[in-house]
Amino acid sequence: MNNLTEPTFKELLNAYKKAAETERVKTGRPMRETARNVIRAVKRILRECNMPRTRRLSELTSSKLDDFAVQKIQSGLSPVSVRAYLGQLRAVTARWACRYYTEWGWDVRPYKLPRVFVPQRRYVRPEQALLKEVHDWYVELGSRQNGCIWFAVTMMLEFAMRNGDIARISWRNFIEKEGVRYLHYMPHKTSLSSGRVVCWPVHPEIWEQICHLRDSGALGKEVLLPSPAYMFRGINKELRKIGFSGSKALYELRKICIDHIYQKFGAEMASSISGDDIRTVMRYYADPSAVNVGGVRVVDLL
Repeated sequence: MNNLTEPTFKELLNAYKKAAETERVKTGRPMRETARNVIRAVKRILRECNMPRTRRLSELTSSKLDDFAVQKIQSGLSPVSVRAYLGQLRAVTARWACRYYTEWGWDVRPYKLPRVFVPQRRYVRPEQALLKEVHDWYVELGSRQNGCIWFAVTMMLEFAMRNGDIARISWRNFIEKEGVRYLHYMPHKTSLSSGRVVCWPVHPEIWEQICHLRDSGALGKEVLLPSPAYMFRGINKELRKIGFSGSKALYELRKICIDHIYQKFGAEMASSISGDDIRTVMRYYADPSAVNVGGVRVVDLL
């Protein structure tokens, strides 16, 4: 261990890129975009800390990271975003990456990051008036000429799919068992952790409309939405006009779906449609306080 040397940040970022490419071939992760985001975030932290990339890792001290966190929060960046940036710095020294660095003769140790308090915000169901606007907007989508937008929104609102999974969906993900059509896929976010598979029945009216779009050529022959990124941005913009905020307003459709399945059918069904475990559903996607029953006399249940 004493023979190992400490790399500069320039050397480390180049090595991380190479290690990420090798690891991706073997295990499927990290994704290319994930690796690029890690590199971008580390470069930004170095700029903010006035650290040239020719400096060595140990020169980015805990006090400098503390100053970075305080400065960014005081300038208006949310604690969530600050912690995300610091997490990217930790990612470049992840355990899997350090194995490669050691083989290449480097002594790289994970950073001890400053504590940044991020209050845990549980999901709160939107007001009924806002939900009605979503309902009316979705119904109006069905009358538009662009069936691809209707399909993408349906996958979010009716099946709780993430936009990344929608971008990968193909006709092979719609299977038939005992005369019932199902949406069958493994969410990418959990594919390398729990490996949970979603298999959710498709309502006959929805399947009829999807088949109509297929026959009209609106959907692709293999991947249904070949280039959906521009379309997702348009959906996000429309949802912000309705009243949702943030750069990922379209995720509210997924939350609405999971919350309503939770309220109507319980936590296990909400977990089944989302692909997430029940604890995640209860914290981020369902509002247990929004009960959908009337007044109950427990004594009458005894």
